[in-house]
Amino acid sequence: MKKCTIIGLVMAIAVFMVSGPAFSEEEVGKGGVRGVRERLDALENIMKGIGFSGVIELEGGYSDVDYDDPETEDEKSSDLSVANVEFAIDAGITDRVKGHILFKYEDDEGVTVDEAIIHFQADGVCVPNEACHSMWYASAGKLYVPFGYFQSHFISDPLTLELGETRETAVVAGIHFSGLNLAAGVYNGDMDETDADNQIEDYVASITYTLPEGTVNGFGFMAGVSFVSDIADSDGLTDFINDTGTDTVDNYVAGYSAFLSISIIDKVAIELEYLAAVDDYADTPALGADFEPAAWNVEVAYVPMDALEIALRYAGSNDTLNMLPETQYGATAAYGIFENTSLAIEYLHDQFENDDEADIVTVQLAIEY
Repeated sequence: MKKCTIIGLVMAIAVFMVSGPAFSEEEVGKGGVRGVRERLDALENIMKGIGFSGVIELEGGYSDVDYDDPETEDEKSSDLSVANVEFAIDAGITDRVKGHILFKYEDDEGVTVDEAIIHFQADGVCVPNEACHSMWYASAGKLYVPFGYFQSHFISDPLTLELGETRETAVVAGIHFSGLNLAAGVYNGDMDETDADNQIEDYVASITYTLPEGTVNGFGFMAGVSFVSDIADSDGLTDFINDTGTDTVDNYVAGYSAFLSISIIDKVAIELEYLAAVDDYADTPALGADFEPAAWNVEVAYVPMDALEIALRYAGSNDTLNMLPETQYGATAAYGIFENTSLAIEYLHDQFENDDEADIVTVQLAIEY
């Protein structure tokens, strides 16, 4: 019975699709009901300006933690996880206005709207290596403010990202010419001063220079500096401070970042970055004078053959109260097994300020589309 009903329904839809244009023309004349063909044409026109992209990352990991305190038992663990899933929608509203939405899932944390941005004037996001329709551009919405660089060839994020990455609802504007990109923005950060009003008072500024492509054959160069009025607004620091039992700081502490990125004949890449607070948190009892966080990252990557990249990392941090490793070093290798499909393995050794140590091995299978 169900089978007959389904067959009948399919035949009815087919008849309607065939007769739809004539029916719709008659109905449009009577009252403006659009036919199937008009609806499909309209949908096709809308979809012409919409692009989809995404990432799926599956990871297997093993960690061995050696605690310095002899009374604390060492830990060994392993796991498989869907580490990261991203789905992006980019809509060209006009040739000068674009919308961008990024849905993101990270291991067992649920799906969130990671980015929701309206871009003005930009072909892309209008960062170095992206062209603009004019010298100025602006972006408004939920976005990552232009503080830090965070380029990495590893599976695991660099320590500079863990300390400084800041996602806020913000307005950012800038100018872009001859390889120079200047940007500034304002937002109401997650971390407020104690007994202060909750208002828009945080700001960020950055200057980045990218050597125009082809200026020096086989050589790429990018460098920049950035400044933020309250480094505690970063995602990592906000979580760390909240874990101490407080959700405010007695005084804002600014932060700064400087980076250098070099590529040579598409075979060698060098990434250098330093990111830090300009002062300590002596005025905030839960943190104290010993908390003046800083992090740095050095990576060298080499492409010995098509589809294969190997890289080394040496990184560290200062005065982070064991939020981050004091020293980190490791190696990684990634191979493109198919188009837009890669398999990577990574080893990292972490040593913390309290002399705890950890060895971590991660294997990742990833696709991009």
